[in-house]
Formats: sequence, structure tokens, C-alpha cells
Amino acid sequence: MISVIDICDMCGLDQGQIDAIAEHEHLPEVAAAALGHYLLHLHHGVERIRDMIADDLHAALERGERRHAAELLMALRHLYTAHPEVRHLPPRSASIMHGEAADPRRSSGGT
Repeated sequence: MISVIDICDMCGLDQGQIDAIAEHEHLPEVAAAALGHYLLHLHHGVERIRDMIADDLHAALERGERRHAAELLMALRHLYTAHPEVRHLPPRSASIMHGEAADPRRSSGGT
């Protein structure tokens, strides 16, 4: 049987990052790990993971769930340690389920 540790090792993310993706995208843990692995190999994929964690963090704070927010903050810190290049990049639309159109930088309308 595959353990959670095995899943983390295979996808390149830690348990907190996988849990944040699962929470954000409403996916089971294994599907979230697969999505995270996929995103790690996409251009701007790490930014999307960062934004998912940040979205979950803000939502937890709004609900008053300080302990959960602290767990998400640690997941975000671990992501920044592994991928420092995303620390200072602007946020993108984090939801994968809603597609690329949710990202205002990709819209075809001009302003």
C-alpha cells in the first residue's frame, strides 16, 4: 500500500501543500498530489500552487480558523523555500477548475 510519505515523495510536494491543493480544488488527496505534480512541471504552475495556498490561507483567516491558517502559512513557507522564484511574483488566478479564462492577463479584451 502506498503511504502519504510515498505520495509526497513522488509528486515533489509536502503534505501541507497537497492538503491545500485538495482543499482549494475540492479533490481527494491523491488527485491533489497528481495535480500538484502536474503543476510543478508547467510554466507558472508553482505560482498557481502558491496562489491556491494563499487563497486557502485568506479563507481560513476570514473564518477565524487560526490554527488552520498557521498550517497553511507553513505550507506556503515550505513552497517558498523550495521555489524562491515565486515569492515576489504577482498573484494569478488560482483555480484550475475554472480554466485559463479566469486569469485577467490572458483575457482577449483590451483595456
